[in-house]
Formats: sequence, structure tokens, C-alpha cells
Amino acid sequence: MGLKVGENIPQFSLEDQEGNIFDISAIKGKKPIVIFFYPKDNTPGCTKEACAFRDSYEDFTDLGAEVIGISSDSSSTHKRFGARYNLPFTLLSDPDGKVRKQFRVKGHLLNLLPGRETYVVNKEGKVVMVYNNMNASNHMEKALDALKGMK
Repeated sequence: MGLKVGENIPQFSLEDQEGNIFDISAIKGKKPIVIFFYPKDNTPGCTKEACAFRDSYEDFTDLGAEVIGISSDSSSTHKRFGARYNLPFTLLSDPDGKVRKQFRVKGHLLNLLPGRETYVVNKEGKVVMVYNNMNASNHMEKALDALKGMK
């Protein structure tokens, strides 16, 4: 099981889809954050999940939240994925799974597939919701409901 409700998210830095280093400390403690870990760019489930976050992105920003997607894909793959589907949020490259391990996101099918897990983090940097389900359908809704519940 990943991080639990009430735990602080770890400090991390990863490369974003533009090749820049993104440091979570730039926003941690300043605004709510939605972090979704997903297996792979351009696969049917992951595309569905990313597009759901895209289609409701304004709802997240209206609640003051930052949305971040993380997978092991390279920043150049993220750049193409983001451009192809007009994704307005940050995509971070975690090629060695270091941040995935910090969040304790478990793999599926004997660890052959990276896990799909979504975290909602409050302004103080504490986890307020964890949703772990390989079905990509409900991640955005669960995250949005958790954010609305924080208000």
C-alpha cells in the first residue's frame, strides 16, 4: 500500500515534459496538489485517465490545485503525449521509479505493470486521499471529490 492519509508527501525533483527540473517544494505547502501515477504514455487506459484530468482541469485549477502526472516514460515521450492530447498539466519522468518507490506505489501482475495510484495532497503537504485502482475511469472523479471536500 502506498502513502497513507495523514502522511506528508516526500521531497522530490524530476524532469518535466519540457526537460526542466520540477521540484515539488516549489508548490508543496502553498496549494493543494493532485499527483497521479500511471503506467505508460499512449496506452488506452492511461490516455483515458490523462484526458479525464484534462477535461476537468479547470475544475481543479478553480479549486486552487496543481495536477501532476508521473510515469517512467522519458520527458520527450511525455512531451509528445502531452502535445497529442493537449494536456495542460505537468508530466514528470521517473525513469528509475525513485519517486514511485518514495510514494510506495505497488505494481500489478507480479510487478510487471507499474501501479496506477492517485494522491490528493492538502496545502500543508499531507495526503488527504489515496485511490489505488488499475481501472483508469474513476481517478479524476475521486480526486475532484476529495478536493471539493477540503473546502
